[in-house]
Amino acid sequence: MTDESSVGVVETQYFTFAEPPNEIELEGGARLGPITLAYETYGTLDASKSNAILICHALSGDAHVAGKKFEDDTRVGWWDTMVGPGKAFDTNRYFVVCSNVLGGCAGSTGPGSINPATGEPYGLDFPVITVGDMVRAQHELVIHLGVDRLLSVAGGSMGGMQALEWATRYPDMVTSAMVIASTHLSGPQQIAFDAVGRHAIRADQGFSGGRYYGKSSPDSGLAIARMLAHITYLSETSMQNKFGRTLRSDDRFHYDFDSEFSVETYLDYKGQQFVNRFDANSYLYVTKAIDYFDISERYGSLDNAMEAVRSKMLILSYSSDWLYPPVFSEQITYSLARRKKDVTYCNVHSDYGHDAFLLEVDVMRKIIAGFLDHAAHPEKVRSQPVEVTSDAEDGPPPVSKDSIYEGHRVDYDMIVDLVDEGSRVLDIGCGDGELLSRLIRRKNVRGMGLELAQGNVVNCVRRGISVVQADIDEGLGALPDQSFDFVTLSMTLQVINKPDLALREMLRVGRKCIVSFPNFGYWKVRLMAGLGGRAPVTRNLPYAWYRTPNRYVLSIKDFRMFCEELGIIIEHELPLYRKGVAKTWPNLLAEEALYVISANETT
Repeated sequence: MTDESSVGVVETQYFTFAEPPNEIELEGGARLGPITLAYETYGTLDASKSNAILICHALSGDAHVAGKKFEDDTRVGWWDTMVGPGKAFDTNRYFVVCSNVLGGCAGSTGPGSINPATGEPYGLDFPVITVGDMVRAQHELVIHLGVDRLLSVAGGSMGGMQALEWATRYPDMVTSAMVIASTHLSGPQQIAFDAVGRHAIRADQGFSGGRYYGKSSPDSGLAIARMLAHITYLSETSMQNKFGRTLRSDDRFHYDFDSEFSVETYLDYKGQQFVNRFDANSYLYVTKAIDYFDISERYGSLDNAMEAVRSKMLILSYSSDWLYPPVFSEQITYSLARRKKDVTYCNVHSDYGHDAFLLEVDVMRKIIAGFLDHAAHPEKVRSQPVEVTSDAEDGPPPVSKDSIYEGHRVDYDMIVDLVDEGSRVLDIGCGDGELLSRLIRRKNVRGMGLELAQGNVVNCVRRGISVVQADIDEGLGALPDQSFDFVTLSMTLQVINKPDLALREMLRVGRKCIVSFPNFGYWKVRLMAGLGGRAPVTRNLPYAWYRTPNRYVLSIKDFRMFCEELGIIIEHELPLYRKGVAKTWPNLLAEEALYVISANETT
């Protein structure tokens, strides 16, 4: 039976360039040529050549990202769950390219290739390469394929480094880029793990100074290097769930040094499996390229590097990844935001560790498919609204900071009227992006959302809204002063932990701020509490007391006094009920309140 979601059998192709005397000069100063890249393509390049996507692989990957190499092949490509008809990288819509990196060992020129000067494998005579050199080689391939501009460049781990290189080195060729489970530089922990792996390989008696081809190869050293690296791809939780302290074959210790715990035998298997398909010299060269990686080096700082970016950016991290923890992705995200770039960030909740970018298929399909759809058709966000639904499986239930308002959003109507045409807007607690979607359609704003709940972040991406997953209770310190014209906080003030910090930060980064909240002084609320003796449940306070996300109970009078204490100027006060503005006895008749506030420059 044919799998309609598979790309089927795929043929590896080869492209050779940089023939002498036109060798390329590598970043280390050496010249190299000829160079061959092994690559595979999936889908069809459209007539306008605007649907091409380059996928970049990680350390142990290759060009075979999806499908099978022959009809009875039981192994599929390393990202087959994501690439294919109807998948995130939909090959019915997109032309997908993946190449083995320069320095690799799966058909591309590397240390195992024949050195034309000697007729023997390069070995350690192969020049040291960088991630930048890998990307320059990919650039030659993309031009060879007739593509002047890539719809997207995507990659996880080392592939994310390549995506960053593409976005900064060739900004005019990249419409969008996805940096997944990656970093803008390799830190000391990453370098240390790589160094130990390289030492294990070079200490193996079979290494022979890198000239082991046709002889006994350094299998033991390479296996140890892979075992060490593989530990960094997992997490404590995933290892505990998968192995615990279970023994391989029986329930008693052998009191020797053979592998007997299940985790030991698993690592033995992974090491041997890797030896069967990877070249030890390539491992040395590719890990060294990873260690050298620092996207800011050419520019002087990360912010300067991100200034070069012109593409729409998607940054994904994973909560249990300790090889490239979320803070690395946040640094990239906020650097892009400081430079006013179009950036979306999601920290996917997962117990899988670094390997999560290969395993968290459901949520990634939704995010990547939505991101690509709007990268290909940016006009969609300004057309009719997109219907989205919250998906419980999209993440853990953090303390909700979603909208708690049911029914028609009167405050949204008012906010749309108050925001200036073409302004830059930050919507804090943006929920599923409905308000920003309205503002983009009706006021042509440049908007970015801030949202904590993963399911809402996913829905924002599917709407085409740029959103950063973050907690306002941690402040906005990564954003510069007065970087937005308007900052909105709708129906969220009462659920956050530090409302005073939130307002101060909003007023620091925004010229004006718009705040709405449910009015606990509303007559029905008073009636339920005063006469009924029970916690109120109303249209815009729909939760029972034991389910409510509300931390604070405030009225219109409370907010006025709060602003006075903080030295905040109230420019407009709009007491609202379902039909509009409550013009009399606002603290009694208004169901909710909306304020336009600004900072008092004298305080």
